Amino acid sequence: MRAALVTEYRKLVTTRLWWVLLASMAAYMAFLAGVMAFALAQDPESIGGPPGAGPGAPMTPEQVAGTIYTLATSLGYVFPVVVGALSMTGEFRHQTITPSLLAEPRRTVLLGAKMLSSVVVGLLFGLVGTGATVGAGAATLALLGEPTYLSDPAVLRSAGLSVLALAVWTVVGVGFGTWLTNQVVVIVVLLAFTQFVEPVLRLVLGQFAWAEGISKYLPGAAGEAITGSSFYADSGMAAGLLPSWAGLLVLLGYAVLFAVLGRLTSLRRDIT
Repeated sequence: MRAALVTEYRKLVTTRLWWVLLASMAAYMAFLAGVMAFALAQDPESIGGPPGAGPGAPMTPEQVAGTIYTLATSLGYVFPVVVGALSMTGEFRHQTITPSLLAEPRRTVLLGAKMLSSVVVGLLFGLVGTGATVGAGAATLALLGEPTYLSDPAVLRSAGLSVLALAVWTVVGVGFGTWLTNQVVVIVVLLAFTQFVEPVLRLVLGQFAWAEGISKYLPGAAGEAITGSSFYADSGMAAGLLPSWAGLLVLLGYAVLFAVLGRLTSLRRDIT
């Protein structure tokens, strides 16, 4: 297992794709954090409530800081999940899955090694993504004379858990890429779901009392629940969150579900 772990880790970090996505994530998160910090500090009611429902309740300064520092789990988790997915789909796209299975014929071990090795890269994405939002967000708040809450234990805890959530998203990506191995289709599906489908679903389901509970179990909502802070929930655009531990279990459940589906389908077929 150790040899498989080392091999899969080297596969991840010896390509240029991961650090290109990492740099893109850092720049994107810093930009969003700066813009959001400016907007929310100037008008805490500027983002809130569903379309047509008027401004929502103003966010407290602590909510503003927490929301900005955890933006990576609300709006930037697509980067680690794509990196995780490409680690498996790349094997099929470039036909390297054949020599990989010749070196490690135990397919469950191969899959497990990919998922475990992705945690290291996922933690790096978590550190960089969260660091970018905290750095740019806190700098903007400080320039505007607003409290940054950088010494507040609750806010710092949410930021720290954001790193964990983004690492788990990488593992979810590996599982999803194992189930759906077409690289182009995977990227399209992930972008569409994370950037459009789930946000709309959370907004719509949050408008009905009977559906609020369902929206909390969607993957993006589960990832936000880990941090205990949410751009969508704090701004009033979506329902509340599960407890932090429940969010972690739900997101890990998605990773296991996709991995099992992939093991029983893509990795069960004959591969030549």
